[in-house]
Amino acid sequence: MVQILMTSANRKNPRQYVEILESAGAGVKVLIPPEDRPVEQLMEGVGGVLLPGGPDIDPNLYGVFPDPAAGLDVRRDLDDLDLRILKSALDLDMPVLAICRGMQLLNVACGGQLIQDLVGHQSGIENGPQVVNSHNIFLAPGSKAAAVIGTAGFFKVNSFHHQGLKESIRSPNLMTTGYSIEDGLIEALESPKHSWVIGFQCHLERQDEVPRSFSNLFAAFVERSDDFLANNNSR
Repeated sequence: MVQILMTSANRKNPRQYVEILESAGAGVKVLIPPEDRPVEQLMEGVGGVLLPGGPDIDPNLYGVFPDPAAGLDVRRDLDDLDLRILKSALDLDMPVLAICRGMQLLNVACGGQLIQDLVGHQSGIENGPQVVNSHNIFLAPGSKAAAVIGTAGFFKVNSFHHQGLKESIRSPNLMTTGYSIEDGLIEALESPKHSWVIGFQCHLERQDEVPRSFSNLFAAFVERSDDFLANNNSR
């Protein structure tokens, strides 16, 4: 059974991701900071890295002063752990699936920046029940994500973020493969320099709020991670 490595700010956040990955046939190794072990030890026996949603990323990491009006919830210890793990994964050409905060962190790690606060993009609570905002995105033909999902085109997805990015602050080392129809925000990224590095802004783990075919991304991620581990263990 392939091991997937993921990080989290707490023990509650990983549950949904873990259930999905385990149902796809993977074991999951969850790291919660502080974590001071060498990165080589953290990555031992791992075939893929999942970067999940979570707190905001420290703007100092992309060379910008924090905006006091942005309502940031920063966990620098998590940022530092994620960046160590992601750098190792990219150096090894290990499969990476980056979701929401994870996609934002991928952009920052590769030299991009973020919009610190976006109005109207975060779902919330109104009079008791949770209200889930949604929006339409376009996924480009020819992208790895479209090949995995089985089609490109227009999709309706959930909205659970107050940070994001546009083309002007995208890392030049990443390629935009999806964007929002309404405002042009980037909704999906891939690394053309790596075999399987895919990021999505929407929360893929909330499977009732995205197209059913998006679940293929988790299955393909586990399959590619299994292949990576098998190929590297056989060397």
